[in-house]
Amino acid sequence: MDIEIDSLAVLGAGSMGHGIAEVAAMAGYDVVLRDVEDDLVQDGYDQIEWSLDKLAEKGQLDADPEDVLGRVSTAVELEAAVADADLVIEAAPEDLDLKQSVFAEVDEAAPDDAIIATNTSSLRIGDIAAATDRPERCCGMHFFNPPVKMDLVEVVGGEATADDVVDAAYEFVESLDKTPIRVRKDVPQFVVNNVLTPYMGEAGFMLDEGADDVRAVDAAMVFRRGYPMGPFELNDFGGLDVFAHTREQWDDPVPESISSRVEAGDVGRKAGAGFYEYEDGPGADYEPTQGDGVDTLRIEARMINEAARLVGQDVATPEDIDVGMRLGGGLPEGTCRTADKLGLDVALDKLRELHDATGAERYEPADYLVERVESGHTGEAAGRGFYDYRDGGPYHYVSHELTDDGVLSVVFDREERLNAFSTDMFDEVQRLLETVDQDDVACVVFEGAGDRAFSAGADITGFTTADPTDLMHVDESIETVYEFPRPTVAKIDGFCLGAGLELTLACDIRIAAEGSTLGSPEVDLGLIPGGGGTQRLVRLVGEPRAKELVFRGMHISAEQAADWGILNRAVPDEEFEAAVDEVVSDLVDGPRTALEVAKQVINEGQNASLETALSLESQGFGLLTTTDDMLEGVAAFNDDREPEFSDD
Repeated sequence: MDIEIDSLAVLGAGSMGHGIAEVAAMAGYDVVLRDVEDDLVQDGYDQIEWSLDKLAEKGQLDADPEDVLGRVSTAVELEAAVADADLVIEAAPEDLDLKQSVFAEVDEAAPDDAIIATNTSSLRIGDIAAATDRPERCCGMHFFNPPVKMDLVEVVGGEATADDVVDAAYEFVESLDKTPIRVRKDVPQFVVNNVLTPYMGEAGFMLDEGADDVRAVDAAMVFRRGYPMGPFELNDFGGLDVFAHTREQWDDPVPESISSRVEAGDVGRKAGAGFYEYEDGPGADYEPTQGDGVDTLRIEARMINEAARLVGQDVATPEDIDVGMRLGGGLPEGTCRTADKLGLDVALDKLRELHDATGAERYEPADYLVERVESGHTGEAAGRGFYDYRDGGPYHYVSHELTDDGVLSVVFDREERLNAFSTDMFDEVQRLLETVDQDDVACVVFEGAGDRAFSAGADITGFTTADPTDLMHVDESIETVYEFPRPTVAKIDGFCLGAGLELTLACDIRIAAEGSTLGSPEVDLGLIPGGGGTQRLVRLVGEPRAKELVFRGMHISAEQAADWGILNRAVPDEEFEAAVDEVVSDLVDGPRTALEVAKQVINEGQNASLETALSLESQGFGLLTTTDDMLEGVAAFNDDREPEFSDD
């Protein structure tokens, strides 16, 4: 039987607690926010009010802030807070005894059928639930900080948790417009922290050995390998004391470079100093030139090993690991995908080298990693690794659906980075258009996931690590869009910048919501638009406007873009979906052969002399007079009815 969740209580009004309460209230739930003192509860409530106002100012809140806030009530007495809750989420500090104490109190006071969830990031669900008489109703919902901005939630069941409770928790997270990943076994630290911890920890061991310095390692991982933060910078951001406490509670070794700073009170940004000086210094001030010679594979091999261990122990799938690392860890791509690019055999060799040299347990290769390599499944180059590439491979960044009436909907699904294009994402667009059965397609509609961006451009962190040959594929991908024989529509809502604009210019029809922003900001990065961005732009708007847009890195409104001829039209938000649907409907109902010929003649003719272009048009017209669609069109005209063109 399905479990209904209509109201909830959040226990703990700190940054995580009030953030979870705010997200739930925004999704329409009635929430009770509780903490042990009135001042703590009021502070949490005030933070929610401030946050809602800020979201409204930025246009990121659909509802009235007062209406959302009206769904949040406060309490100090636990019994009153949980008395009518369908779901109770504990957000207390990361201490097992404290969490068990909270769970025991909730067990006594909450309705018998209430779900009790913990927001723990590292403790076992079963250990916390042991304090209750209803472990089958207990689960984990690990939100990431801050919950309002972070999209990921890890959903975890203990050994005793009922399947329908995990299902209900998963569906609840989806109802918050968050992305859940299912952690299939109750392991400490779940998925993201297990894979991300070696990133921070191994860098510390490298520093202990004197092999590298802080800035060199951070620069190498950011500028050579594309990570959003260096490992030492990330340690400072999260708190060295938090890292040390988490490792110590599971008896894992802590690098001396971390433990010594914790003992000295230099635990990171919050203390003013950690690996970098924040209060009396410039903070994380590493430069691109400082990363040469760092053994980045040593760090990544350990991350890959942990991912392999999770897959081999059936804790998580490669897909969920990669979604978790992108959304929760902020990585430009998932660790399993990185492994398949590097080669699982390369990672295994590095681990064996380190294990032979040190005997340290942390380098012991995971059984699953060894099995994949011994089976010859060493990654993308071999056709199989964590993923199967024999049929082109999975789609990580592009979701797509082909409807019965022939609309191929293509969604750039990288919302956590405003749908910024990586080389992989370009490759997936190209592969999709090259492999789809064109006979089944009437038209293609491109759009971005979420409501903030069509695409905010190219993911520069990824492009700095790409080979020049990889960057050549960008032009090929956009040209594939331009040359696709069916009509293509760019459905633009939000930012459409850089590479996003370049792909848009390759589409046949471009429609945007009025609040959208378009531009070519590449010059601000010392670059110029690629993918035909300069040449298609100048043909649409003329040389003076194209030069101004490119030279100044301008951002212009959708209305101005329509006025200049970049867009077919800009429409009010409330009319946007209807406007796109109207165009798509006409394309679906149109004669496919005639549309294909028209597209070819227009595309080729604009780059030819008028005489040649007219010849192309004449040839196309003559070809179409021999088709069944032409005969049906004439018959429908004579009969005063709508034509019914074939799908061939």
